[in-house]
Amino acid sequence: MPLPKHVRDYVERTMTVDYCANRVSERVRDRLRVGFQTRGNSVTPFEERPQFQNPSHWIKVVIAQFRYNYANGQWSLSCADRNSRWHDYEFNAARDIRTLLREVDADPTGIFWG
Repeated sequence: MPLPKHVRDYVERTMTVDYCANRVSERVRDRLRVGFQTRGNSVTPFEERPQFQNPSHWIKVVIAQFRYNYANGQWSLSCADRNSRWHDYEFNAARDIRTLLREVDADPTGIFWG
C-alpha cells in the first residue's frame, strides 16, 4: 500500500530539500550523489557513484530503509547486509522520519556509511 499523500509529500520534501541536496558537497557531485526512492510504505536512500570500469554508468548502493507503519503512524529503520537483504535496526520507531535520518547520519555502529 502506498504512503498516504500527506506523508508522501512530507517525505519527498524532507528527503529532496533537507537531506539529499545537502549530503554531498557541490564540488564532488560529478562523482557522488545521494538520492532516494519510495515503494509502497518504504523509503530507501541510496548513494550513487560512477562504476569503476565504466564511469559513464552509475551504480546505486542502498544506505538504509525506512518503513511506515499505517496502524501507528511511525517509521522503523532497517539496514542492509552485504547481499542487500534488509534487517531491523535496533532503534525505537519514530513519528518523524528526520529522527531516523539523524540516526543514519550519526551511524554509531558503522552499518550505514561503513
